[in-house]
Amino acid sequence: MVIETARLILRNYSMEDFDAIFEILSDEETMQHYPKPYDEEMTRQWIEWNIQNYQEYGFGIWAVILKETREFIGDCGLTIQTIDGELLPEIGYHIHKKYWKKGFGSEAAKAVRDWAFENTIYDSLYSYMKYTNIGSYSTAIAAGMKKVKEYPDENNKISYVYAITREEWNKLKQ
Repeated sequence: MVIETARLILRNYSMEDFDAIFEILSDEETMQHYPKPYDEEMTRQWIEWNIQNYQEYGFGIWAVILKETREFIGDCGLTIQTIDGELLPEIGYHIHKKYWKKGFGSEAAKAVRDWAFENTIYDSLYSYMKYTNIGSYSTAIAAGMKKVKEYPDENNKISYVYAITREEWNKLKQ
């Protein structure tokens, strides 16, 4: 699986990506809105879970590669998540903090959004995050999503849910 944008390549994970994604997922600042940073085992399981998702669903979280340098700068993709008790298609993303505020997260999220509406039957796509995660919900907004819900969450205290419908996406394309 490969998706290309002006500046990025999104491709399937492999275990060769371990060191690069571990640097991101183990970083305390990057993971401040999660219960805790990932250790080596959690990172290995993250990659394995996504590889399993590719086989089961035909999608998952993909590695995000900077075209110009071929550097691994994060991940972004589509997974099925439990959001307030419902199984929903969710666009998720992690970008290395040295690349924050350069538009890479929203560029990747838009590419995943477009891929999902062009290649799946889902009528809505979601992103959810801890209420304090301004970067994450800013990325969701940049991808055309609107806040549709907030709910109490055991891990996040309060989670925000952003969504875009296929109809809204079609209007964006025009």
